Amino acid sequence: MHPTRRDFFKAALLLPAGAYLARFQALATPLRGAVKITAIKALQLDFQGDGCLVRIETDAGITGYGETGVDVKTARALIPRLNLIGADPLAIERHFQAMTGIIHPYRPNYPFISGIDIALWDVAGKLLDLPVYKLMGGPLRDAVEMYSHGDTLKDMGSPESCLAWAEWNRAQPEGFKTFKIEPLQALPGEHVGPEVSTAQLGKIARGFANVREAVGEDIDIAVHCHNQYDVPSAIAVSRATEEIHPAWIEDPLNSVEFCEGWMAVKQATRTPILTGEKVEMVKEFRPFIDNMAVDIIHPDISFAGGFTGCRRIAEYAQLNRVPMALHNVGSLVRTYASVHLAASIPNFYRCESRLGHAERIVENMAAGRPQLIKNSMFRLPEGSGLGLEIDPGFMRDHTPRGEDWG
Repeated sequence: MHPTRRDFFKAALLLPAGAYLARFQALATPLRGAVKITAIKALQLDFQGDGCLVRIETDAGITGYGETGVDVKTARALIPRLNLIGADPLAIERHFQAMTGIIHPYRPNYPFISGIDIALWDVAGKLLDLPVYKLMGGPLRDAVEMYSHGDTLKDMGSPESCLAWAEWNRAQPEGFKTFKIEPLQALPGEHVGPEVSTAQLGKIARGFANVREAVGEDIDIAVHCHNQYDVPSAIAVSRATEEIHPAWIEDPLNSVEFCEGWMAVKQATRTPILTGEKVEMVKEFRPFIDNMAVDIIHPDISFAGGFTGCRRIAEYAQLNRVPMALHNVGSLVRTYASVHLAASIPNFYRCESRLGHAERIVENMAAGRPQLIKNSMFRLPEGSGLGLEIDPGFMRDHTPRGEDWG
């Protein structure tokens, strides 16, 4: 008897989760060569600040969406170099190697490649009628823990303002349990970095103490820097905020790349160190992990290599017992992609989210506008691919005048 397509699917689903590539290859075998890519297009929505959407179209009528870490002008310039028109969208590993392996005449643009990789996995899931997390061996959890921001906190120096912010958050339907707050919010109008003064450290310490008093011990607070401090000041800020027991301090050092300063900061503070939102691929995360320079890595799926690249990062980190959080301030495409990735890796920590902001702009991207987060948890999408149905009206409202997919 010849094996049927259903037999392939049954065999693939029995493979262990760690063998996700073999699992995906087995699932994809019956459709190899049956579908071709017909077009790749890009579009930037008016609220996207660090990337654009990409869309992969196929002759099967299946369309996949991804989100890059580059602007639309850059994406449109790079699309012709991919040579993916007419290619099999299910040959994801081969495409990833081709996109990342060419050095001349240009080095790979990983933030652009990341969006293409996300879109290819979305196409694959839709062709195989499975969520991406199942193609990657999951799910390892039923829901993904998300965290939010303290941007709406008006005055960290005021206990009353902090209490009002805490009460507002408790009333929100998302029920976030973790918020990260920028120390600069305690220093309105002041210039800071790379050095920080003694007076500024005092204001930062009092501001975070006010926040802790307002939210109590049931809410986690993280210190959200933006790579603005030199080594002594990064250490000073981390020590000034230690008393509130932060969940982590993020990007305190004024270096995105690894340097020995990261090790000095980590050794000088009790607070876990987190970084990585602009770090790309395993090769750039390796020195942070190998030198135990951070406690938590924090890649962005739209910058670090898409699903394929981030799975490799997660696997390397897991070997070294390092948890992996996910940076995400993108659209709902990046958010859904992050949730699928989080569901499929064993060392997942938490995922950043723009959801829950007062205007709910990101949530409105989904057709039907469902409640996506409850008790800080994002339940896994059930549809095929990313499981995201985009509202056409939302796209029209947030596409800049005169722009379209191109």
